[in-house]
Amino acid sequence: MTNTPLLPLLGLLGCLATLPVLAKLPAPSDEVTAKAAEAAAKTAHTGKVDGFKLCLAIDRVAGHYLAAAKRSGQAVTAPVETPACGDPGPFSWAPAEVKPPIEAAGAHSPAETAKAPPSSLTPAADLPAKK
Repeated sequence: MTNTPLLPLLGLLGCLATLPVLAKLPAPSDEVTAKAAEAAAKTAHTGKVDGFKLCLAIDRVAGHYLAAAKRSGQAVTAPVETPACGDPGPFSWAPAEVKPPIEAAGAHSPAETAKAPPSSLTPAADLPAKK
């Protein structure tokens, strides 16, 4: 085989093509974050509803099986007690309260207009000691 200059060129082009992947994405906005949190809550609620419907279906099938077994004269033991199916209720979304960062919350003392220069003419050695 002969070494062609095309192979290193293709390698270089491949490296250059992957550079955009390494670019840093901007942070998501508060609106996007809130929508993602709502979608996650909706998905979790859908899972709870699906579990509730599955529990009801299992209870129906077990009841039908026990009734059919009794009608046919088979010996039926008492079913195992299981917890009742809990209805998750309708979906309701209350977004979490967004707290502003400390700087925006006003936690720092307000800036005042300077009334005097920051230092005095009295040397620090002549000032009384601070306790």
